[in-house]
Amino acid sequence: MAKNSVTVRVPAKVNLQLSVGPREADGYHNLVSVFQAISIFDDVTVTKSNPGSGVTISVTGEHTHGVPEDHSNLAVKAAQLVGQKFDFDVDVHIEIKKSIPVAGGMAGGSADAAGTLVAMDALFQLEMSREELHALGSQLGSDVPFMISGGTAIGQGHGDQLTAALSRGTYHWVLALSSVGLSTPAVYTECDRMRAELDIAPPQVSDQLMQSLLAADADAVGRALTNDLQNAACSLRPALSLVLEVGRDYGALGAIVSGSGPTVAFLVADEDSGLDLAVALTASGVVGSVARAHGPVHGAKVI
Repeated sequence: MAKNSVTVRVPAKVNLQLSVGPREADGYHNLVSVFQAISIFDDVTVTKSNPGSGVTISVTGEHTHGVPEDHSNLAVKAAQLVGQKFDFDVDVHIEIKKSIPVAGGMAGGSADAAGTLVAMDALFQLEMSREELHALGSQLGSDVPFMISGGTAIGQGHGDQLTAALSRGTYHWVLALSSVGLSTPAVYTECDRMRAELDIAPPQVSDQLMQSLLAADADAVGRALTNDLQNAACSLRPALSLVLEVGRDYGALGAIVSGSGPTVAFLVADEDSGLDLAVALTASGVVGSVARAHGPVHGAKVI
């Protein structure tokens, strides 16, 4: 029976590694990114609407400030892209219930685009393959293909050429959230400025990180966390350096700015350690709000 509405749950991500190559002639950077999907989710509901109404969108939930409710939203672009691929007029309403922070380095916008692609596929019974979904996703943003797949994966190129990472175990995270986002282009520009006089090598996957994930060794994973954008994010938002320091002082196994920031992700040994760190960070006064999560989790999934 044809459905009228589909809801997809889609996760946030943290970067365990983000290595950034030199700026290319086209303005982009070649990347090596090791992503992990974690248990903070947006729910994306796509509902058929009257012919001629086009694509409309509404956003609710904990993190809505700054999220566009017009055609500039990546979720709207995702719905329209499906219509272009399959040559039909898209008349749907997209409702996004947000729990992923906005402009926080956790791929919230990409997650919503991924959720919309999967919802459109299910709603219109298009039966796209994973490869087709990834190809559409990569047209929308470099993080979108990963948000479709989830788990733990290596992204190369602009981050959208995915390979599953051999990873075992469950990892526990405490996330220090900021009430004000950071612009990804601004962070890359600052990174380029800070590295202008340096000879930057092409990015490589960290053998240390891969071996640590395979061994399910959270201590070693914590030591291997790396992000080439971290110094730039801290330069633009100096308070992040203090947040990183406080988390390490309170016993985190590892601390990293996620993606372009400003979310700071702390890897901890287990749930109890996570609760202790969350309480300590909150009491310290250096963090706006704190969330706990685990990973890896599945990517965009119909619920």
